[in-house]
Amino acid sequence: MKYTVDASKYEKRPVYGLGKDFTGTSPEGRALSFTNASMTMDGSPFFAVSGEIHFSRMDPARWEDELIKMRMGGVNIVSTYVFWNHVEEEEGVFDFSGRRDVRRFVNLCRKHGLYVILRIGPFCHGEARNGGLPDWLYAKPFEVRTVGQGFMGCVRRLYGRIGEETGGLYYRDGGPIIGVQLDNEYMHAGAMWETTLGVSGEWIPAGSDGEEYMLCLRDAALAAGIRPAFFTATAWGGAAYSPRLLPLWGGYAYRPWIFYSHRGEHPATEEYVYEDYCRKDAGWADDFSPAYDPETRPYACCEMGAGMMCCYNYRFIYPYRSVDALANIKLGSGCNFIGYYMFHGGTNPRGKRGAFLNESQVTKISYDYQAALGEFGQERLSYRRLKALHFFTRFWGDRLAAMQTVLPEGASDIDPRDTATLRFALRTDGESGFLFVNQFQDHLEMPEKRNQEVEVILPGGKVDFRFDIAPEENAILPIHMDMEGIRLIQANAQPVLKTSVRGRTVYVLMTPEGMDGRMTFEDGARVKRQKESGPEAEMYTVEKGDVSFDVLLLSRGMGEKIYLLRDGSLIFTEEALLEDEKGTLRLETEKAESRIWCYPPERLAYSPACEREDDLGPLGGYAVRTAPRSVGLAVTEGEGYRYVLTIDPEDMEGLKDARLKVDYAGDMGLLFWRDQLIHDNFANGDTWEIGLAERREALGQGPLTLVIKPIREGAVVKAETAMAARSEEARDIKAALHGIRIQSVYQIALS
Repeated sequence: MKYTVDASKYEKRPVYGLGKDFTGTSPEGRALSFTNASMTMDGSPFFAVSGEIHFSRMDPARWEDELIKMRMGGVNIVSTYVFWNHVEEEEGVFDFSGRRDVRRFVNLCRKHGLYVILRIGPFCHGEARNGGLPDWLYAKPFEVRTVGQGFMGCVRRLYGRIGEETGGLYYRDGGPIIGVQLDNEYMHAGAMWETTLGVSGEWIPAGSDGEEYMLCLRDAALAAGIRPAFFTATAWGGAAYSPRLLPLWGGYAYRPWIFYSHRGEHPATEEYVYEDYCRKDAGWADDFSPAYDPETRPYACCEMGAGMMCCYNYRFIYPYRSVDALANIKLGSGCNFIGYYMFHGGTNPRGKRGAFLNESQVTKISYDYQAALGEFGQERLSYRRLKALHFFTRFWGDRLAAMQTVLPEGASDIDPRDTATLRFALRTDGESGFLFVNQFQDHLEMPEKRNQEVEVILPGGKVDFRFDIAPEENAILPIHMDMEGIRLIQANAQPVLKTSVRGRTVYVLMTPEGMDGRMTFEDGARVKRQKESGPEAEMYTVEKGDVSFDVLLLSRGMGEKIYLLRDGSLIFTEEALLEDEKGTLRLETEKAESRIWCYPPERLAYSPACEREDDLGPLGGYAVRTAPRSVGLAVTEGEGYRYVLTIDPEDMEGLKDARLKVDYAGDMGLLFWRDQLIHDNFANGDTWEIGLAERREALGQGPLTLVIKPIREGAVVKAETAMAARSEEARDIKAALHGIRIQSVYQIALS
């Protein structure tokens, strides 16, 4: 099938600064600002990759390593909510200790080179109880989310305490906090008041005071010492807009909220169709409807779905390949600032008065969100696939930011159910560019596409692509890409990163599934395949005149394993690799023996934990071994699908963690220690995992109780009896424990 995208009449749109409301300067004089196209640092485009993680939804002992994982995965900005009901559950009594210690969390972000966007509410949502509003607000003689003095007086007190806790941590002070989000989805969404009877359906108002409310919050934040380089606001769904706030967008293809009131089949969504979000007359096919001219603000995102929670009426296993496909769509559609919700899952704290601090439609404790990094640090396929894309934005994001989207005719009109038409978009500056291709569609299966031909017409000529591409794959293909002064005309391979090894420049490219990795350089360039190349990793030398560099071409599988170290060397592993600020390497793994590869091949030769084994083409191969450790588990069956679990915490000595893994069938699973619910799960067919590291002390004081709540088919509540008595009858009860085990988690020092 042959397609054409015509950019022959390309005209560059004007780029200009957004002014003082979107500018900050560090004590060293480094200027952070925004143009209508992107974020900038000292006037040069800075490609932002933001990942959401909630500090109060995680044991603080895990914070540092999980932030390192985010940095290793290519995230450069951490976004986090400050839930009001987590820090002021009782009126006038603030708690910023332990897992609520925002100052310590932000300082850890600074330690590891991560910028921060605080999302300070007052309304946050985030599946928190009352959307994050404290229960005591319900009893007040005023309405919430208004400009009235009653509510704003309480907000000013909250902001005052946040300002105290974060003082000196803003960009202007040399700190990492660059941005602050004010109230979430104002005039678009509310949440249920959990303080009243759930069946009454009493909702927190979405708000009606528009820009006045948002600017009132901005003034209150500034007065409290909350002074970031810029303020943000969510922009979707007709939310309130102000030109003094950076509008942020999102995208979710898996939407449990549509099942809150009804059931049925989830429709295929428009999230995997390319658009031009930076042109005012584009005629978008989805619900993108900005309250401003989209050519006057950068298209920036804070809530691209990097996972999704299960709600009671909608359980599913999240397809991890959907995440980098969505990022590809956003980039191809003009986004120069990507942000994921949630990048890291979490665990809800318990309220001081015994209340659960979640929203009633979701699990009471777990907020794993099936995120790229799981609730207990599990590294998911989505995390591995995103790394290569994030490295691309790190090394070529400045070029991409200067490029505009050009769509083939009819691209934004593609029906999501159309699995035959090739979905692609061009971003170009008129001379060079990138071809974005997507083969993923939520809630449908895409077929393999063979013999696809795409003609790209530029002002200076045309470039032809011919490729196959596998189902659920996506790709970013270069056009006239400058490599040390030599042009790569086109390639059926995706640029990943550029590094220097032993004084020699190395470009790393990755072959998307189904493609052949063919590269075409400009006339006169000599390309030689080195003899140690193999099917998973090939090394080429490219030369012309006095210019010479190497190209490392990886398979998609090896591309998913890549890590870039501070010294420019590369490590390839399926496990979690952590490098701290001093360059110390650690491997976090569930395996007592793992295989890893590196470039240059001798990079790990002097590590006592690594034993040299067979190389993989130009990559050095190593075995990493540690003494296997098992954690004993005794399971005693009780009554009514209840099980007593006895675990000896001494077996966990020397382990980083131990994950309890439960395979079961039923409605939901509940895990108790004594009378406390410590974890829960809605059955969706996947393995339920619980990290035990923070439970070591408790495990020595008594067993755990696992309860499987069964599915009651044909359940009927009988209430036609005297004294308001009620009873339940069910036609069939289904529940089963299929398997339960404890998986050791090792930490191995590599340097």
